[in-house]
Amino acid sequence: MRFFTRRFIRVWQRNGDVFRKFWLPELPGFVAEPVIILLAMGAGLGAYVGFVNGQSYIEFIVPGIISSYAMYSATFECTYGSFIRMEHQRTYDAIITTPLNIEDVIAGEIFWGATRSLMTGAVILLIASIFQLVHSPWAVLVPFVVFLEGLMFASLSMFFTSIVPSIYSFNYYFTLFITPMFFFSGVFFPLTSFPQIVQTLSWLAPLTPVVRLNRALVNGEIEAGLFWSLALVVVLIVIFFAISLFSMRRRLTV
Repeated sequence: MRFFTRRFIRVWQRNGDVFRKFWLPELPGFVAEPVIILLAMGAGLGAYVGFVNGQSYIEFIVPGIISSYAMYSATFECTYGSFIRMEHQRTYDAIITTPLNIEDVIAGEIFWGATRSLMTGAVILLIASIFQLVHSPWAVLVPFVVFLEGLMFASLSMFFTSIVPSIYSFNYYFTLFITPMFFFSGVFFPLTSFPQIVQTLSWLAPLTPVVRLNRALVNGEIEAGLFWSLALVVVLIVIFFAISLFSMRRRLTV
């Protein structure tokens, strides 16, 4: 494995150019859907739940919706999107015939996945702000956390993409890994509402520290313990970014 160079930005740019041409069909899945869930769960279920931790239910789930759909954006981009570019369109093969190396391609893919997370998270944050569901100036740091989250889940997804035998194998990744995090990482309910064993297992999920960070920023509840959540995200980025570069080079050259 070699380290990627600054030329990775060209892969990122290429994906961005494609996105600008075809962004409209993707809009419902990554913007309209989270807004619908936010309003349906917040206003509908919220009428029965009442207040959670001293705030309305819709205000409680805003950070979780931002975090979870940012996760989905990076994950879809670096699983199905990357696999199609690699195996069906042969985009990777075409790019590595240029001065770019494999690591440049994978780094560009990961940073593009993080960019998709940033776009999704920023749009949901903006809409939540318009509905006056965000009250803390610390919320301006949410896009930064969401970008780091995107790097983390894009790296995790690229690693899985590098080892799957077919596109159908992503069903296992989403069903056994992504979907459980959506429900058990504090998105819709406080972790303290789960049994102790579930609370413990929830902290093994990469989404949990992200939800905690974003909830603290949106609510303005900054504490020293948040450093460990941020550190966990950074450590996972470093580990799986490197593993993805190695594993993808092995897949594309062996």
